[in-house]
Amino acid sequence: MAQHALAALYALFVWWLSTGIVLYLDRLPRRTFRWSLLGASLLLLGALVALVGQSAADGVVNAYLAFTCAVVVWGWLEMSYFMGLVTGPHKDPCPVGYSNWQRFRLAVQTSLYHELAVVGLAALIVGLTWGEPNQVGTWAFLVLWWMRWSAKLNLFFGVPNLNEDWLPEHLRMLTSFIKKKPINLVFPVSVTVATVVVALLMERALSPGVEPFTAVALTLIATLLALGILEHWFLVLPVADSALWKWALRGQEEEAAPRRTLAEEPAADQDGEEVTGQGTRAPADRESVRSAT
Repeated sequence: MAQHALAALYALFVWWLSTGIVLYLDRLPRRTFRWSLLGASLLLLGALVALVGQSAADGVVNAYLAFTCAVVVWGWLEMSYFMGLVTGPHKDPCPVGYSNWQRFRLAVQTSLYHELAVVGLAALIVGLTWGEPNQVGTWAFLVLWWMRWSAKLNLFFGVPNLNEDWLPEHLRMLTSFIKKKPINLVFPVSVTVATVVVALLMERALSPGVEPFTAVALTLIATLLALGILEHWFLVLPVADSALWKWALRGQEEEAAPRRTLAEEPAADQDGEEVTGQGTRAPADRESVRSAT
């Protein structure tokens, strides 16, 4: 049990620290972004090389190192998006009154290049580690990808807690694509499926006679997935998850954008549901339609 507890605590610490570092660097002045991205890019290259090396060995230490490398790679992806290096072709708010399909199409375009970068790195990692005995890094990356897309879909369909204050100024337009509602039908499905997978992973990890590497590897992945589930619950429960990263969000109150005026209150889409952020009027003629798309 000690090895399981240690693996779970390690995954928790890496998740908490890496999230905090990204939040902290993202809140620094924009002039620092190039240096942050340069340092992160060097770490990315080192993490990819190390991940390939660790995949060939199936020791307990190798499981921890591969897991850490995967989180570093994911951290670069998060920084590249939030710092504006790799985003998408659409950079304007969603027009008010757009249907769900129109809103989804534009939402995908806000991060299209970034999604392609995620797919490319996922394919690279899978290809470089294919057939190797240590797949911890590969599975950790895929779990992070899965949980990110699940969270994005839940945000799109509507949740009560958006954490829009965490977004940098150049990405505040993303709030216009997000619905604010008590819950959506995707949420219970995504949480239930992920919870079942966690239970199956831990059942195997705690099985009698399981090898130490397998026990640690499964516990690391299960804990990471469980933390993704926790992040989903943060979207709907009345809890201040920002308290976990106070050190990274220091000064947020002073730097936060002014609150909306009455004229900037959320508008309703075609389904009558509240959409946050500052949208623009739906185009009324061909010329405005062409400029909006």
